Amino acid sequence: MTTVSVFRTIKRFSLLNLGIITALMLFFCPRCFLSLEGIISIYPEFIMSFFLSSALSIGGSAVDRFFDQRISWIEQPVKRLILTYGLYLIYSFIISFLLITTYILITVEAVNLQNISWPQMIGFTGMPITIAFVIISIFISRGWLLEWRNAALEAEQLKTQQLESQNRLLIDQLNPHFLFNSLNALTHLVYKDADASAIFIQQLSHIYRYVLDVQHEQAVSLNRELGFAESYLHLQKIRFGDSLVYSLPANVEDGYFLPPLSLQLLLENAIKHNVVSELDPLHITIKKEGMKLTVSNNLQPKPQGQSDGCGVGLKNIISRYRFLSGDVPKVQRTENEFKVELPLLMLNL
Repeated sequence: MTTVSVFRTIKRFSLLNLGIITALMLFFCPRCFLSLEGIISIYPEFIMSFFLSSALSIGGSAVDRFFDQRISWIEQPVKRLILTYGLYLIYSFIISFLLITTYILITVEAVNLQNISWPQMIGFTGMPITIAFVIISIFISRGWLLEWRNAALEAEQLKTQQLESQNRLLIDQLNPHFLFNSLNALTHLVYKDADASAIFIQQLSHIYRYVLDVQHEQAVSLNRELGFAESYLHLQKIRFGDSLVYSLPANVEDGYFLPPLSLQLLLENAIKHNVVSELDPLHITIKKEGMKLTVSNNLQPKPQGQSDGCGVGLKNIISRYRFLSGDVPKVQRTENEFKVELPLLMLNL
């Protein structure tokens, strides 16, 4: 601490104790402050009370700091409470007894060490100990609240770090997964149509550029995500032709956000887990409905054994929504339709 800081601390400490003693004096002898003679008459007691109050305050702070380094309010609250009260009240009794005895011996000429009433001196410590009890209760309340707040902040910071790590891992997992599926589709397409394969590669490069651009973002604008979805579906249209039919919303206003690549996961699941053929075209519809974006498709699941389930993609999206907001996607499955409602986020990014 600098000299200025020390001076300010001493000044605040002194003013606080002067205020405490003045308030007590006003409470016990309000008439003493109505005249100069009254003020002079209580001056010795005022000085002695100031030293006693200062000693009790210093002791309370010292006891609190002593146990701060040894016993946690969070881990051992009962032990901390008993030891803090016990040690401080013992200290308060000793310091009060010594100061009061010294004050009596100095100010009362008829009293000396031979005729002093020690039981009476002990009785005089009742009021200071009561004040000490109030002081240490304040220190205890302050210490417990500060430690509880710090523990809560640390827990929240740890939780945020864990969620950020989880979110980073979830997004990073999309890159190899998406690229593998796209290259697998290209492998089948290249033997059928060379021109379509060239367009497919071009679209894939645009899509993968988007994946790289958003992999370090927690949320992206709805329009960017819809633009990506359109490119992704166009790429799949090259692969499936008339077997895939899709529609997207037009002229969506700005200000809405989604976790990046949410639509890619849902669209990929829809294509992967449903029959897509000329006899049974797959219809995918993306619509904005108020504060949500719905992604639906007609339900025509592949025979058992040809699909590995779609839980991973949805869990991915739900985990990232929980990180960004308290709202999570809703999944609706009927006999003929599978629909996911993605809440639209309003973020200050």
